[in-house]
Amino acid sequence: MDMDDLVWQASNNRGISPRRVGLLLEHGHLDLVIRAAAERGEWFCAAGAVEELCRAGEFGRALEAMEPFVITGWRTALWAKADILLRAGRTEEALDLVCPDEAGCASTTEHCDFAELLAKAGRVDEAIDLLVPHIGESWIRSVLVEITEGQDRDERVLELIAPHAEAARRARGEGRRDYSCWDAQELLARVLERAGRADKAILILGQDIVENSYLTQNTLTAYAELLARHHRLDELREVATGKDAHTVLDIYAGALRDHGRAHEAETVMREAIAADDWVGYRAWLSSTLLRDGRLDDAIDVAEPGFSWYDCSNLLAPLVYLLLDRPEELLRLLEHPLTVPHHGHEEFQHWWRAFALASLGRADEAIALAEAHPDPWTDLRIVKAGLLSTAGHLAAAAAELRDLGTIEAREELFEVLVRQGRAAEAIAAHPTVAEQWAAKQRAVESKPESVPLREDGYSLEPPF
Repeated sequence: MDMDDLVWQASNNRGISPRRVGLLLEHGHLDLVIRAAAERGEWFCAAGAVEELCRAGEFGRALEAMEPFVITGWRTALWAKADILLRAGRTEEALDLVCPDEAGCASTTEHCDFAELLAKAGRVDEAIDLLVPHIGESWIRSVLVEITEGQDRDERVLELIAPHAEAARRARGEGRRDYSCWDAQELLARVLERAGRADKAILILGQDIVENSYLTQNTLTAYAELLARHHRLDELREVATGKDAHTVLDIYAGALRDHGRAHEAETVMREAIAADDWVGYRAWLSSTLLRDGRLDDAIDVAEPGFSWYDCSNLLAPLVYLLLDRPEELLRLLEHPLTVPHHGHEEFQHWWRAFALASLGRADEAIALAEAHPDPWTDLRIVKAGLLSTAGHLAAAAAELRDLGTIEAREELFEVLVRQGRAAEAIAAHPTVAEQWAAKQRAVESKPESVPLREDGYSLEPPF
């Protein structure tokens, strides 16, 4: 392995992915994971093994598993070793290993990482001092707030953040969008709250909201959530039912439910839909009704939007909530008003095929898939996924072995692990080099990308 190889693995989730490493560990194959890390240069195997070993107090073995990656000079591996040393109680060794360059050549990121390590080591004041020169950057302030949680340094943190909160108010008053301080007001409120001064946090942030002296809707959301946490429902209702209802009405409705007032929450949202048929209201209410086991009511709320262009806000969330409830998923997909998703009819069929397979009706599921081929996915991989979902692991494995592509071998890995054949699964999984070569071929041929839902999730079938 070399540094470039490791960077590519980490940034692209290649090699044996974190989810697949987790599957091996769940099935008790720690030794195989350690071996794959050493023999195949699998970064996520190394990271997963180290976490398991540290939890078990086996710090020596954890260091041994990480060392081949450290000697490449890769910074991520070096910091992983420092974390192991810290957890082993070897604090000075950990800090010496990654201490920033005294000549001042270290980046802001390195200073930030070292500050986090110092805080974990109990040297909180040193950590704060290291961040102070960079406090003008919003992400540094967020780190400052995180690492000082429960460390009795709230007053100092407030002093450092307060000027940036005031800068945000000033920028808003001058009509400037100064995003270097966009989150300072909510961070200030958060620190006040954890310091036991929630009333002051509500007062300050509330005044900012009333005076429109904030830069982003995140600040408004933070204020609403603050009110909800401290049971200030009357004040929350005033914000939620005004001009900012699209942003915070769901927080108010959720707070009502948390206080045992579910019927009132439903009424609030239904009245909002009647007055302003916004997709966000329907999405919240339909998903909430579904979580309460009221499928028919959820469909009734959501179905007017199934034919809208942005129906991914209504149909897809219901589908994903029902992936482990296949009978209800079929009822949703067979509803007469459930229309093709964004014009991609195949997704509705893939979801239905998954539901059928989950019910053990593999032949019907495969017939449905074959009748509506997906242009982005090899049909035989889909067939194997349906067989696996239906519990026909041997047949799924045979299908994938016969196909033999990089993607098929990745899917075969999971089937073999489920069959209790973990060593064989690792051997079948493509190497990083094979994955890289396949990636290069794909880039050269420029295949169409898989469509995404508006929230970023793939619309491909969940197998």
